[in-house]
Amino acid sequence: MGQTIGVIGAGAWGTAVAISLARAGHSVEIWALEQDVCEDINQKHENTRFLAGYKTPENLTASNNIKEVAAGKNFLILASPSLYLAKTMQGLLDIPNIQDGSTYIGILTKGFIPSETGPKLIVETLEDVLPDVYRHNLVYIAGPSHAEEVAMGKVTGLVAASENPMNSIRFREVMRSKGLLVYSSLDVIGVQICAAAKNVIAVAFGILDAISEKSRDFGDNTQSLLLAAGLNEMLILGRAMNASHPETFTSIAGVGDLDVTCRSKFGRNRKFGQEIIRDRILDKFSDIDDLISRISEIGYLPEGAVACKYVHIISGMYDLKMPISNGLFRILNKELAPVEFIEKLLDGEI
Repeated sequence: MGQTIGVIGAGAWGTAVAISLARAGHSVEIWALEQDVCEDINQKHENTRFLAGYKTPENLTASNNIKEVAAGKNFLILASPSLYLAKTMQGLLDIPNIQDGSTYIGILTKGFIPSETGPKLIVETLEDVLPDVYRHNLVYIAGPSHAEEVAMGKVTGLVAASENPMNSIRFREVMRSKGLLVYSSLDVIGVQICAAAKNVIAVAFGILDAISEKSRDFGDNTQSLLLAAGLNEMLILGRAMNASHPETFTSIAGVGDLDVTCRSKFGRNRKFGQEIIRDRILDKFSDIDDLISRISEIGYLPEGAVACKYVHIISGMYDLKMPISNGLFRILNKELAPVEFIEKLLDGEI
């Protein structure tokens, strides 16, 4: 029996998940800030702005009335960018089914959110915003999953992590479709760290990839070296932040998501890293804060650029040795040239 599902955020990933849910027979409504996105989905059955070329099922509708999308739904899935997620959720607190906790909430958003005590994970931030009934009951969803392939129905695996195992199972079952396999996890912290930190490594991977095009020193072996070292940094961060299961980092949430983010042609973070070299895309920004405040000027959202700042702060808080992540921070902050970063990294100088 189909469920009623609201999706908050009509970017590429939110739209792709909404398509998959509708394809599975659920009644899905998606919220988009932009009126043209709503009109395209409702009239052309395509999100031409954020996921052009992929048809949306007729049982997927769109609205720019966020409360209408969230009201009365069995399930609500949050896909807003991390920069705006908390504020977006605060606008839904007066909806009865959110107040009483009768709607199950899942989260697709990746990254960290700043606070007075330092960067916080997504779930922890939302638990402080939502009614107490949602504490320990939210579900975090991530895995190796480019929006384009999910929209096409290509076989994809995700992890639904929650401290409440029954809620993890609920999302596992409601999201499962012909092309989407969903697995349960109790390691909410570990899955969130993997989802955020792998984007940082992917930007560095893109830099190396572009440098390799004109260098005789770097090749596939070098890229695998960087990928493995990046996975180790993710695990270091996970240990420091109390991830509960080390195997999370060697599963699809960790190494699987890292691999596809670094290597896929669809990867925005890899693309951003490549454009740092090919197009000198950083030239118009003065430092990482300027980059983050004007990130819309890039034309797409490289989540790793935002996450890099927070990973750098966290590594300082815990005194962690994370040369790739911290070296990338220095590049984005205009303290270090990309080629110098790669050379120093491979020489063990950073």
